[in-house]
Amino acid sequence: MTPGHDAADALIARVGVDIDPDLLVLALTHRSFAYEAGGLPTNERLEFLGDSVLGVVVTEHLYRTHPDLPEGELAKMRAAIVSQRSLAKAARALELGPCVLLGKGERTTGGHDKDSILCDAFEAILGAIYLTHGLEVARTAVMRHVGDLIAAAATSGVALDWKTSLQEACAERGLGAPVYDVVGEGPDHARLFTATVLLKGEPRGTGTGTAKKHAEQEAAAQAYASLTDVSAT
Repeated sequence: MTPGHDAADALIARVGVDIDPDLLVLALTHRSFAYEAGGLPTNERLEFLGDSVLGVVVTEHLYRTHPDLPEGELAKMRAAIVSQRSLAKAARALELGPCVLLGKGERTTGGHDKDSILCDAFEAILGAIYLTHGLEVARTAVMRHVGDLIAAAATSGVALDWKTSLQEACAERGLGAPVYDVVGEGPDHARLFTATVLLKGEPRGTGTGTAKKHAEQEAAAQAYASLTDVSAT
């Protein structure tokens, strides 16, 4: 089972750049599908590569366009842009979800619209673009599809990085540093992490995600909301 020619062509048109056909299929192959198909390669290596490409492009852009901002503020902006929620939004704009190859279990539980799966597939697409064309074409693709997120990050306030915002709020209130308790469950092809953030030993927020960092950010958002009047959205 692979994306049909019409679906692949339509996706390429939305992405705006040709991608090697084999790399495109690989970028869309979620680990649940690969596992059920007997151990096919997954999109995880491409996701790893795409994450790095995205980080370089976004970091350089922020560095050049915000010369007066300190490192801490730049880091918050980058965190907002490359967050799971933000990249899932970019993936939905590309209508990427229906194109991702999923195992039966993920399909029946709405996997085509899960933030974690969409985020991973989007980064894998960027990795495939990089391998097909190199950094400059990948840079153009990044700016085309996350440019609005970059613009919005400049005004996103505390939501740029919930973990940092929570740490600052705790320091202001004399609560000490937040402690994150993270537990991973499930097989390798469907790993899910649950994070609980503890403030002075008491649980104040929980979050889930296919990566520890995403689970921790969600937990931090809940905890921050519990300390302030700011909505964690």
